[in-house]
Amino acid sequence: MRQFWFLSLLLPFLASCNAAPEPEGEGQELTAEPESVVLVSQKAGNSVAFYTLTGELLQEIPVNPHPHEIVLSEDGTRLYVTDNGTMAIEIDGDGGNKISIIDMQAREKIGEVDLGKWHRPHGIDLCQDGTLLVTSENPDRLLLINPETMNIETDYSTGGETPHIVKCSPDSSTAYVSNARSRTVSFVDLETGDYELLETGARPEGSTLNADGSRLYVVHRNDAKIAVIDTESREVLGEIQTGETPVRVGVTADEQYLAYSLMSEQKVGVASLATMEVIGEMDLAGEPVSLEMAPDGQRALACAQNADVCYVVSVPEMRILHEFKTREGAGPDPALLLEN
Repeated sequence: MRQFWFLSLLLPFLASCNAAPEPEGEGQELTAEPESVVLVSQKAGNSVAFYTLTGELLQEIPVNPHPHEIVLSEDGTRLYVTDNGTMAIEIDGDGGNKISIIDMQAREKIGEVDLGKWHRPHGIDLCQDGTLLVTSENPDRLLLINPETMNIETDYSTGGETPHIVKCSPDSSTAYVSNARSRTVSFVDLETGDYELLETGARPEGSTLNADGSRLYVVHRNDAKIAVIDTESREVLGEIQTGETPVRVGVTADEQYLAYSLMSEQKVGVASLATMEVIGEMDLAGEPVSLEMAPDGQRALACAQNADVCYVVSVPEMRILHEFKTREGAGPDPALLLEN
């Protein structure tokens, strides 16, 4: 009995010794990690907006009608927006002629580039030397813009009809332009203005470069494929067959996978670059019109314009990580993940 009585007193003491220590300071709270923010070009809402990953609208900035593509400056302080003026390539009309400039810290529009006679700006990319490349669909042209003076310094012919998406080579010497109505990709020399055309298939649209710029990947909306192009030889090395209506594409940082959006099939697909075959698809609730890679090179963002919903997916895992609604009627197009 004496032994049992002693143990009954000792056990609570031993339990208290093994318990995890309380945080220092009375009422102290652990600091949560800051939540990432998603920046969305709202094509139908005539604005760009900042959302949390849970869909909380943080700020909305009005721009000119029907913004399409967006690009961040290298230091992340400015956003450039092509204010196309129409909702889709198939819609007739003169369209707009402005590029909106957003201060990312203040989250406000601070200016715009007036494109003058060049209307319906669409594709946009920032070269390493700091210049902006913008495609104009009315009339068909490629524009080189100095973002400091906000002036068009040069305009180029692409040799094709309806230049849509543009990518700048890592050395800022060449622009790669998909000509949506010409079945071609243009290689434009930004110093001389000379161009070469490569026929790649029906309705080339979205494109992306690998890290060293040696490979250009172009989706073909009406041919259900991705063309893999050698940028030095300017030849098609191979093709990846996809589902219907691929519209945008991104490559992972390790260059193992391509992610692409399938608009009519309401999916994001993943293809292996080792096998040149599709390895999986993710079902979405709406038609994705965009796909942008996150800074980590492993996640991708895709927005379904007709459903006012955006997704963040893990490309290697082929898994939806986040899904959130934009405001009703926003018509989200491209989205960028801003890491804190």
